[in-house]
Amino acid sequence: MKLKDLLPNTQCDFSDTEITGLTCNSSQVKEGFAFICINGTNVDGHQFAKSALEMGASVIICERDLGLSKQVVVDDTHAVYAEMSANWFHNPADKLKLVGVTGTNGKTSVVYMLKSILEANGDKVGVIGTIQNMVGDRVVSANNTTPGAYELNSLFAQMVDEGCKYAVMEVSSHALDQKRVHNLNFEVAAFTNLTQDHLDYHITMDNYFDAKCKLFGMCKTAVVNIDDAYGKLLADKLDKKVVSYAVKQDSSTFTAKDVTYRPDSVKYQMVGYNFINKITVGTGGKFTVYNSMCAVACALELGISMSVITNALSEMHGVKGRAEVVPTNKDFTVIIDYAHTPDGLENILSTFKEFRESRLVVVFGCGGDRDKTKRPIMGEIAARLADFIIVTSDNPRSEEPLSIIDDIVAGMNCSKKKYKIIENRAEAVKFAIETAEKNDIIVLAGKGHETYQILSTGKIHLDEREIVNACLS
Repeated sequence: MKLKDLLPNTQCDFSDTEITGLTCNSSQVKEGFAFICINGTNVDGHQFAKSALEMGASVIICERDLGLSKQVVVDDTHAVYAEMSANWFHNPADKLKLVGVTGTNGKTSVVYMLKSILEANGDKVGVIGTIQNMVGDRVVSANNTTPGAYELNSLFAQMVDEGCKYAVMEVSSHALDQKRVHNLNFEVAAFTNLTQDHLDYHITMDNYFDAKCKLFGMCKTAVVNIDDAYGKLLADKLDKKVVSYAVKQDSSTFTAKDVTYRPDSVKYQMVGYNFINKITVGTGGKFTVYNSMCAVACALELGISMSVITNALSEMHGVKGRAEVVPTNKDFTVIIDYAHTPDGLENILSTFKEFRESRLVVVFGCGGDRDKTKRPIMGEIAARLADFIIVTSDNPRSEEPLSIIDDIVAGMNCSKKKYKIIENRAEAVKFAIETAEKNDIIVLAGKGHETYQILSTGKIHLDEREIVNACLS
């Protein structure tokens, strides 16, 4: 493909140059590639431009004059990389109906609920998200919640080639801030909630919120949780169609009435658009009500009938790592959940605290090289809601694990009889299982779908399901 086809709005003396590939990673440069200099969080790609030319790059896309031959200077390489990636794959997103879901918690659950609904309607669906990417039933591994622009457009192209009608995707604040989804047009975009997370990157909650809001300048219809303070703020400022949902108020488009909570399910009446429909979902917790309401509202805006929606939700199996019950054949219950934020931890513990007959035990830690301020907050939540706490590691990365644990314990303000520190996560899970008492509910929080632990020495295999099963066998 020629450079002028990848950058049709940019004039240069070498626009007829043949481009054999594009990348923003200098280690991936091959003969004839276009190298796009991205100023990232930790590394500025401009410093690798000269070496990219030496490796065979035919053009350098940059934001400042580097004094190199065949350089193209643009205002924003993040945006240009997204545009070039879309053009490289012949703009596949234009051939799909896009649905984007953003928010701190609930994105994955909403996406998989929508996938089940749309497939029940007879449509083929692509999924982009935290657990994995999917093209129909084919699984494609995921490294980020929302991939980089080139990988994202590659996935869209595969979806088009394999007959998908919809692409339903989690859209992270990082992706929005870094313009990975630049120039995409969403049929529906949904906002689940906003609570503390990623402040190591965004610094302030206002910056975090502003990043999330960018999605709603790219959609036809916004579906918004207005029980959330930030959701209400978003809904009030949008100048397009807003479909709101809530549990605590009646001013929303949709409200939930007569809610019944069980450990393994929720039932409620969804009221709105002059109808009342009974919704049943096979996952417990107040968060399931919010997530399913969001999915229902999105599906209705896509033209799916209520009968298809309700049947799909009632038959849907749970999402991996989201309030996932691990079979034990014992007289205690083990739950695996991705809760890694204060709000997520409070939600999962509050849900199961209500139904416990004996102890509520939680195993959790906090990520290294990430927002440190949430650690004591999560410690306080665990101390307030759990009967016993095992504080452990959760992707400590380059930080000293016991230092992270000290930050958590600093917020707990409880007797040492109520908690135990076991830095090794596998040993922590093993201890929880081996000391379980009759009717205990054990929540393994933080890892969810993840089957690894990130240490200072690199990534190692760690699947909590395997650990639980080994203990029980």
